[in-house]
Amino acid sequence: MTNVLDLFRLDDRVAVVTGASSGLGAGFARALAQAGADVVLAARRVDRLDGVADDVRSAGRRALTVATDVSHPEQCTAMAKAAIAEFGRVDILVNNAGIGTAVPALRERPDEFRQVIDVNLNGAYWAAQACARVMQPGSSIVNISSVLGLVKSYVPQAAYAASKAGLIGLTRDLSQQWSGRKGIRVNAIAPGYFASEMTADVPKEELMTFIGNTSPLGRLGEQRELDAAVVFLASPGASFITGTTLAVDGGMSGH
Repeated sequence: MTNVLDLFRLDDRVAVVTGASSGLGAGFARALAQAGADVVLAARRVDRLDGVADDVRSAGRRALTVATDVSHPEQCTAMAKAAIAEFGRVDILVNNAGIGTAVPALRERPDEFRQVIDVNLNGAYWAAQACARVMQPGSSIVNISSVLGLVKSYVPQAAYAASKAGLIGLTRDLSQQWSGRKGIRVNAIAPGYFASEMTADVPKEELMTFIGNTSPLGRLGEQRELDAAVVFLASPGASFITGTTLAVDGGMSGH
């Protein structure tokens, strides 16, 4: 009889994590390795991937670093090809690469808006396309959206919110296209507020007041709480889940 905990193991699977050079992405890479996966680490800041690669190897798994700007489709294709050349397969994609801005809508320049959409939404699409072309049935794509794709922000973030809401729509459509025909599950996670590069510049007292008023748990999330959700959706434990968005937000979106 299968032990239920074995359903959450990722032994001998290969995971690609974009935006893996720091923050949440680096945490996802470490968690996937701890669950048994070899990890392809992709980011623009390739010089910052070496430390994460060392952590993956310390967990007993193999690591490959690939310089990738997901806003360029050809670089996403090269990323997938590098994974196949090194490991022979791609089983998991965590679409984590993203940027955030906080600009009042009437002052936001077209190039600022386009850049956020180009990385957060278009980039996720190019990475998903590239990996889906080489994935086998049983594979999983996890798109990292945001609670701001579901609820309003307390600062002006039109571009970021639009990109993350768009990513939820993209998740539904790719699930419809690929889950039955190709056997590739596609889901999204909508993180609430976590300690990360994106929240580092926000005045702490102001942020915590907002969280206290909108989240039943009233605190920042911890990396391990998001890691668990990523590993779950990537694993056989979520084999009957596709096209959904899992909010990991302390209850903010349901408040």
